[in-house]
Amino acid sequence: MPTSMRAPRQKPYLAFDFGAQSGRAVLAHLQSGILTTKELHRFPNEPVEYGGSLHWDVARLWLEVRQALARLGEVELAGIGVDAWGVDYALVGERGELLANPYHYRDRRTEGVIEEVLARVSKEEIYDTTGIQFMPINTLYQLFAAQRQTPKLLHAAKHLLTIPDLFNYWLSGNAVCEFTNATTTQMVDPVKRTWATSLMQRLELPAHLPAPIVEPGSIIGTLLADIAGHSCLAGTTVIAPACHDTGSAVAAISARDGTAFLSSGTWSLLGTELDSPVITPDALRLNFTNEGGVNGTTRLLKNVMGLWMLQGCRQSWTDQGRSFEYGELIELAAHETSFRHLLDPDDESFLRPPDMLAAINQFCTRTHQPVPQEPGAYVRAVLESLAFKYRFILRNLEHVSGKHIEQIRIIGGGSKNRLLNQLTADATGRKVLAGPAEATALGNVAVQIVATGGAASLQEVRAIVDRSFPTEVFEPLETDKWDQHAERFEQYCGSIYA
Repeated sequence: MPTSMRAPRQKPYLAFDFGAQSGRAVLAHLQSGILTTKELHRFPNEPVEYGGSLHWDVARLWLEVRQALARLGEVELAGIGVDAWGVDYALVGERGELLANPYHYRDRRTEGVIEEVLARVSKEEIYDTTGIQFMPINTLYQLFAAQRQTPKLLHAAKHLLTIPDLFNYWLSGNAVCEFTNATTTQMVDPVKRTWATSLMQRLELPAHLPAPIVEPGSIIGTLLADIAGHSCLAGTTVIAPACHDTGSAVAAISARDGTAFLSSGTWSLLGTELDSPVITPDALRLNFTNEGGVNGTTRLLKNVMGLWMLQGCRQSWTDQGRSFEYGELIELAAHETSFRHLLDPDDESFLRPPDMLAAINQFCTRTHQPVPQEPGAYVRAVLESLAFKYRFILRNLEHVSGKHIEQIRIIGGGSKNRLLNQLTADATGRKVLAGPAEATALGNVAVQIVATGGAASLQEVRAIVDRSFPTEVFEPLETDKWDQHAERFEQYCGSIYA
């Protein structure tokens, strides 16, 4: 085709995706109904510890954002969107300055805080108001701890922003909180889609601090002039995608009407997309959460500790002077005996242990199981236990939602773990569709595309993602072997925390 007759190349979209271990900037092109991506910049996200507390180094992350923008050169963008993890927050002063490095959700300041909060407001009332599961890392308990420990810092703040909202603020100058990420705070009314100010006031929390809520797909503003300079980035639209990383990941796929999503990474999030929240006594009893979704939807899900345990094991071996690649560990696990060591991934001993291997050993001893001896046995224990947990949660998800789940769509970095994918199919007896691994960045871009008119609907852009990034299918095998050990696993799960 002559050059003059080719369709004009559309401007690409830039997605910033911050994870608990690393961040990246992904450039995405939509051309002729096919979406392609290129990783423009990747960088570590390492927490810092000082003053006895664990914090995120957001100033460093902001430097990485600026470097990513500089790498664009003369590329013109159709939009910029940021997604990140939930629950953590930043406090901004009256001149827009960051008042302190945000606390990391694994910091110990929230230990025992849930009990203090529930002494003031009942669990039933908090759940009826927010529909969010009870985890000590939730913003509600972080803010309660801050009110007790650093009240002057709260008093000096003008705005409370969640982590992706902070970067949107630095990019555009506009302070808002995007809905999907705001819901993870356990301070939002999911029906009214507003801050639950009465709940905050009852707990004597500063209800005026959280910035106004905007819906996913909102155009926040344009890139500030001092960032864009005289480059072709001037006037670039800053868009709030689903700013919660799981919200973005689920925006990339269809996970409803018989399909569950499993966002697999540091955390595992297993659930399904619904048209409205499920706030019932059973949902509360089983600690399900109703996080905000795109297009007015709700993601009914459960959090599981996820591959954090595997990351912790690898770190423990590194500390011992033994270096393993993930692929090597998975290969070792594939040859280990099944079901010798079963763990509850959500046991609090695995939340922030100084040594994950020691924590696993202690759990096995406490539950009268043999202690793993080789690296492959530890990895096999983690992966089988995750698969069993998925089976357990899937059954409860069907009960709470009233929906039969026929297949599981695994997305995120964990979808590349073929052994875990097969174990998940075997444990649940459901077909597993794995991919895309880059679902979070793709969902971020998908919402940007709809917001700028590049696609007519979310359904259309999800079809584009499916067409552009094929999945791998895992059929269940030997499910009866899992049935034989299911009761034993459930006996080890003494807590429904997380």
